[in-house]
Amino acid sequence: MEFAELILTPKLDGVLLYDQLSDRPIDGTLCVTGHHLILSTRKEGAQELWLLHQNIDLVERKPNIVNNILEGGTIILKCKDLRIIALKISSPQEYFNISNSIEQLSNLEETRMLYPFFYIPMYNILEDGHSLYRPEQEFGKQLANGEGEWRLTTVNSTYQVCPTYGAKLVVARSITDEQIVQSAAFRDGGRFPVLSYRHVNGAAMLRSAQPLAAPGVTKRCRADEAILNAVLGRSKKGFIFDTWAKGKSSTTETDQHYSQWKKVTRPIGQFSSVSALLDSFIKLMEACNDVQCSSDKWLSRLEMSGWLGYVLNALNAACVVAQCLDQEGSPVLVHGGKGLDTTLVITSLVQIILNPDSRTIRGLQALIDREWLQGGYPFSTRHKHSCYTPTNLRRKSSSATFLLFLDCVYQLYAQFPCSFEYDHRLLVTLFEHSYFSQYGTFLGDSERDRVLLKVTTRTTSLWSHLNRPEVVKSLLNPLYEPNPAVIWPSVAPLSIVLWSELYTRWSIDQSQLKINFAHIQALVSRQKDLRSRVVKLRRQLADLQREYQIVRSEKNGNNDELLHPRPTEMDDPGDDGDEESVSSDALGSSK
Repeated sequence: MEFAELILTPKLDGVLLYDQLSDRPIDGTLCVTGHHLILSTRKEGAQELWLLHQNIDLVERKPNIVNNILEGGTIILKCKDLRIIALKISSPQEYFNISNSIEQLSNLEETRMLYPFFYIPMYNILEDGHSLYRPEQEFGKQLANGEGEWRLTTVNSTYQVCPTYGAKLVVARSITDEQIVQSAAFRDGGRFPVLSYRHVNGAAMLRSAQPLAAPGVTKRCRADEAILNAVLGRSKKGFIFDTWAKGKSSTTETDQHYSQWKKVTRPIGQFSSVSALLDSFIKLMEACNDVQCSSDKWLSRLEMSGWLGYVLNALNAACVVAQCLDQEGSPVLVHGGKGLDTTLVITSLVQIILNPDSRTIRGLQALIDREWLQGGYPFSTRHKHSCYTPTNLRRKSSSATFLLFLDCVYQLYAQFPCSFEYDHRLLVTLFEHSYFSQYGTFLGDSERDRVLLKVTTRTTSLWSHLNRPEVVKSLLNPLYEPNPAVIWPSVAPLSIVLWSELYTRWSIDQSQLKINFAHIQALVSRQKDLRSRVVKLRRQLADLQREYQIVRSEKNGNNDELLHPRPTEMDDPGDDGDEESVSSDALGSSK
């Protein structure tokens, strides 16, 4: 298929662009390319549109019919970055041509036709982000000692044991590859327990899928039991956290065979499928986009969406797991459903709470790479549709799990604004690129998919872009002060806030927030400059004081010679002029 086949009208003049925050439309020329929708205008100061087709979630048509005659119409584009844009076209034929082209180009099924495979960066790539965060590097401390507790296994190198896991995984050293294969057969999707995080006190956090509950499947697996018992160490007990809802869709290990493990249920929500999160997100955005409703009605709609309740439950569950690791020193296994959604939310949040490195820009990248990309979160499937696609048109496998995780990170940042090297801008950037991007980082549903697509050689990594010095500078939190301690967030309902920088940025003017943020940056920059000047002046003062002491000690030595002169043949006691000269020099130096 060629893009030209889908573009019937590549260019059209006189198109009116309407957006949610502008009072007046923008008149310009619309260009349709294979990957972008571009509207340019010659008006000075007018903002132009440069929209990736992959960003479009839904295309709505509103034909303009006058006296039963079609006179063009309006194309409403509802985007995955939460924008709503309207294009008004006066020509009936061009109206149909362009709307059909946009609809087809925004729903390409072939991944290799997406923009990341055509994008060529216009800057030098300083480091390859595709290979930055490999397991052998991320778990280097645990694997450095050949006789340690952990080892790197390649049992899944062909992705046959577990298609959603990476090729290299970290497991307990005492566990054989044969036991891993047996455990994979016992777990849903083959997702056997693997190391997710090892706390500074030695307590390990594992993640997996739930045991299979199909008829005829054995309810016991000795190899699986051995994997869990291998991480107990000196601890007499461990904890198994189920993050899924109670009921038929939730299964857990039997007490009889896992006697040293205590079962804890902390469901993020009472839902039977991952699409329930997207349903909640849809209701949230319906409330945020309705700027005309009363405050009481808006608050009621916000509550009815249930989104903030999911955020609260996720943070609560993460705190409980973090307490088991940090305060109890006990190992934890986290699972829920297939281990692809709520499991990853919790294991990721636990690390941000406990590990200060995860609160840095590179640390967050590494966390997302380990837990979500190598952990097999199906980005392409989950993010094929977003909150504007009607239920009857989207896949049941669509969800907003990764957004839930980012929202929880935002809540932690809001409560500890000085403990994060990054701020909300990085989180918004990650949200957008996970749905549409010129980079290949979030392509596919697993590492296996990205290998088949040759993502590492045919696309650029998002991490390569974000780690450029000029880009990093734009994402830094001006209030950041490194905090090596554990951060314990408040999980009281009143502590959870709406992420307005994301959800309402297209419906409510946030220019004043940007101005205030710029003022904060200026003040912090000024404070840093003043601190630098103070340090410099103190160094100069210390240098001057040392010089003064040296000169003073030297002159004091000279004065001692004047008070007790040594007799020499050259001395002339009658020469008063010489005495006055020496005395004058001494007084002048003492000044």
